[in-house]
Amino acid sequence: MHSHGAKSSIANAANSRFGRRSLLKGIGAGALAAGLGAAGQGIAHAEEEALFDVVIIGAGYAGAMVARELGAKGLSTVVLEASDRVGGRIWTDTWAGEQIEVGGQWLAPQHQLVNKELARYNITTYGDPIPDRVIVAGSTGLKAVSPDEAAKLVVPLWTEFYKGSEKYFERPAEPLYRKDLLAAVDPLSLADRIKQMGLSPTEVNLLTGETSVYSGGPSTLGSLTGMAQWYQLAGGTYEAYTNTIGRRPVGGMTAILNAMLRENFTPVHKSSPVTRISDPGTGKVTVYTASGRRYKAPAVVVATSTNAWKNITFEPGLPKAHAQATTQGIGVPHGTKMWLHIKGKIDATTGTAPEGSPILMMVPQKQLADGRLMIAFTGPGLDVNNPVKVQEAVQQWIPGAQVLKSRAMAWGTEKWAAGAWGFRRPGQLTGLFPQIEQPHGRILFAGADIAQGWHGAFIEGALESGLRASNQVLSLVK
Repeated sequence: MHSHGAKSSIANAANSRFGRRSLLKGIGAGALAAGLGAAGQGIAHAEEEALFDVVIIGAGYAGAMVARELGAKGLSTVVLEASDRVGGRIWTDTWAGEQIEVGGQWLAPQHQLVNKELARYNITTYGDPIPDRVIVAGSTGLKAVSPDEAAKLVVPLWTEFYKGSEKYFERPAEPLYRKDLLAAVDPLSLADRIKQMGLSPTEVNLLTGETSVYSGGPSTLGSLTGMAQWYQLAGGTYEAYTNTIGRRPVGGMTAILNAMLRENFTPVHKSSPVTRISDPGTGKVTVYTASGRRYKAPAVVVATSTNAWKNITFEPGLPKAHAQATTQGIGVPHGTKMWLHIKGKIDATTGTAPEGSPILMMVPQKQLADGRLMIAFTGPGLDVNNPVKVQEAVQQWIPGAQVLKSRAMAWGTEKWAAGAWGFRRPGQLTGLFPQIEQPHGRILFAGADIAQGWHGAFIEGALESGLRASNQVLSLVK
């Protein structure tokens, strides 16, 4: 993990050179006062070109961490957000009269940085319902078993699947520590690893629901090292790994984010997609938005998904690793999360179905007076906008179930994320890191996709990456 602060000499140098006066130059005292009234509100600029110490692109957790840490050092910051809300691939909303998470949802006790943030803002957590039954693949289709029976079936398979990862991820928070051992395994997909195990068709089906969900499509897309690193970070057992799903913050997943943005009254300009970033080597970078507004700063932090980098023109062009990451994609191509409201008193049902199934994974949520809320992660073949097809898919899991309504979010096609949760592809760990974390002149990068530890699907990685980028900015402007 990267340290939370920077050396005092760097901080003092940054404070002496840059201050909040530059913010006033760009937007005027009146506009500043209006913007500080509520974090996340847009600011009407007094001039076409606004001057800041740091421009941050993306109002997700990585961007919020950069804004808070640099604001605490006295630097003026502004966050430019393409969409009309904060959070990026995190989105707390209301549906069926309940608070739901349209995007990322869970925190883990192993997430040290997240737990520090919870304590900092006095935010508590609560757990998901404990499953009553588990759906698993049988020899002739899906079958329901008890949690204990499911564990007897899958734990030995997953233990074998991850065999050896304790060696090639000897220090899982430093993924390249055993780069010599990674050379043989990083090229492997999740499907490659399953093939190595010599399993029966039923045993293969017990694994591929999970591997295809994380891959965002076929299990050939996701890397073995991606899941293996999470497994070792969690504690190196399947039980510890499953504990990374289940805890939720009171107030929703954006609760910490909003507290971070409020701490230093960070102005967030929503509906401000960035089209071009120009670093001519003069000590100032210019950021252009679709509306024609320009922002100048000695440093710019791009804190969006890697997939979204290709929507921005970088001058000069991106380095090889960065260009490769945004061309290949780290955010998975298919990641559809569907909320279901199922009529009646329904068992708290969880489990996975074989790759290719309409619904690949299901997670129980709150039992309401008229039915239970459930979460389903779907396969690419399910038309989530067709109520008949959705009901048929649910009935494969819960015979006779009546879906009152559903709400699906296809993150793979979301305009600004340009992909769902981050999950490295085969070869990307050894092929892209650590180069992808390095500055490109005065343009720096942050985001869960490029975190070293809890990368991709966890806000822990976004916080880690935001801290690293903050320290890079301080070193750059000293």
